[in-house]
Amino acid sequence: MDKYGVGQDPYCYDGTNVFRNLLEIRDDAILQEAERELTTIAADGIPFSLPPYDFDYLKSLHRQLFRDLYPWAGEIRAIDISKGDTRFCHCDRIEPEAKKLFAQLVRADWYTGLERDELIVAAAEFYGDLNVLHPFRDGNGRAQRILFEHLIINCGYEISWAGLDRDEWIRANIAAYYCDYDPMVAVFRQCIGAPLTE
Repeated sequence: MDKYGVGQDPYCYDGTNVFRNLLEIRDDAILQEAERELTTIAADGIPFSLPPYDFDYLKSLHRQLFRDLYPWAGEIRAIDISKGDTRFCHCDRIEPEAKKLFAQLVRADWYTGLERDELIVAAAEFYGDLNVLHPFRDGNGRAQRILFEHLIINCGYEISWAGLDRDEWIRANIAAYYCDYDPMVAVFRQCIGAPLTE
């Protein structure tokens, strides 16, 4: 069983839980290190963009982050996955559910004009709902965090994930899966900073 509980994963080399990758790395620890390094470099090269922030934009961010490592970068996963007791969106429903979520974001004008406290709540709820989709085979969190950096900056606020406790982050995501957004609101209150100066 791989880390997402799907048995022999077609995204992995046979008999392993190591993702098939463009560098042909067969050791999971080495692959994870390569992934950290390559996505850090890639993230630094992704420029801020103005809206629209839609599902295609999220797929583009994922592609930019992982294109040097995975042939499926930016592509919607073709299998169902879960982590522990958390089952993510059925792969056939990802596209229509994503369109619904991003349509809500468009109707909310990408949260521009919200005061900080309102923005924190709106962003936390949207993050939690979007995370349930988990549209990619891996790397969902990294792509989503860049999307939310752009979203928050576009609203005129600083955002930083630095100092975020990993266990708190995981608990917030699990709680949001069950529509308890309070822990995620607490996370976003910590991460969304002061208004940006001109």
